[in-house]
Amino acid sequence: MSDQTLSTRPAPAWAWHLGLALALIFWALVYRQLSPAAEALTALLPIDRHSRTGEAIAFFLYDLPKVLMLLSLIVFLMGLLRSWFSPERTRALLAGRREGVGNVMAAALGVVTPFCSCSAVPLFIGLVSAGVPLGVTFSFLISAPMVNEVALVLLFGLVGWQVAAVYFFFGLAVAIVSGWVIGRLHLESWLQDWVRDIHSGASAPAAFEGDRLTMVDRYRLGLAALREIVGRVWIWILAGIGMGALIHGYVPEDLMARIMGAEAWWSVPAAVAIGIPMYTNAAGVIPIIEALLGKGAALGTALAFMMSVIALSLPEMIILKQVLSLRLIGVFVGVVGSGILAVGYLFNFLF
Repeated sequence: MSDQTLSTRPAPAWAWHLGLALALIFWALVYRQLSPAAEALTALLPIDRHSRTGEAIAFFLYDLPKVLMLLSLIVFLMGLLRSWFSPERTRALLAGRREGVGNVMAAALGVVTPFCSCSAVPLFIGLVSAGVPLGVTFSFLISAPMVNEVALVLLFGLVGWQVAAVYFFFGLAVAIVSGWVIGRLHLESWLQDWVRDIHSGASAPAAFEGDRLTMVDRYRLGLAALREIVGRVWIWILAGIGMGALIHGYVPEDLMARIMGAEAWWSVPAAVAIGIPMYTNAAGVIPIIEALLGKGAALGTALAFMMSVIALSLPEMIILKQVLSLRLIGVFVGVVGSGILAVGYLFNFLF
């Protein structure tokens, strides 16, 4: 009996604290090595690293573990957060604010988080799971990849501070207004069922019993959230990043430059339509924009293409399908796409 008692005795709290600290250090060390590891693995293959295939493989080997690691960390942390703040309490904290303030705060958070669209999805899932209003989470999801310091610095170096400043203003406006519009439509019922249950607090009542929970209890809740959410979406992340890698390695710049250099009214929506199936981050798309502008593409049309690539990518939609219904994804694409079209036409008019 004593052996059985020893085998089932829970670990002391200090062991949980130490284990979590070591796990976070290990996570940080591994995350720092993702890029060189991807390069080293690609170099072992019998292909030219700078070929289209080499670019696609290196992209996949870096982005897949990066997104999965971000998802795991953020979902665990949001699981901890939910042990202190129920969806009802979170909504109560936001209810006293003026309408739109939450969207502004979420969009501002996105500016200082240099995530690509698929990297922003984990935090989006965590925010929705924690009961943050849907429109506010969409403001973050749009702003994080589209308006961040990486995009602004690179854009400043490419076309000057005036264009970068106008891009910042209108990109932020697209994120705030789009999230506000989606929030006003009250489409929470269009979330996937399992997310809607978490959002309403129906699936995890024990997580909200307040101060009676110990830190070990909270750690367990974080791990439970990690197993549930990552277990549901990892296969779709694999599919989305795989498709993004294929597209990333085969970008038809010459054809797109001819389309984007056209004077016809349809050049801006055509650029947006071309950009949606593609996937890269701000740092990856800026060189493409530079090449397109050098080949005669209009500035507004090229920027509309850039915004659609990093804010409305098809791989992002594949991952979001595990959280949102197709109808809600359609609303998201329609609202954000309309804002991007307006920015494209405006830039073409101004510049």
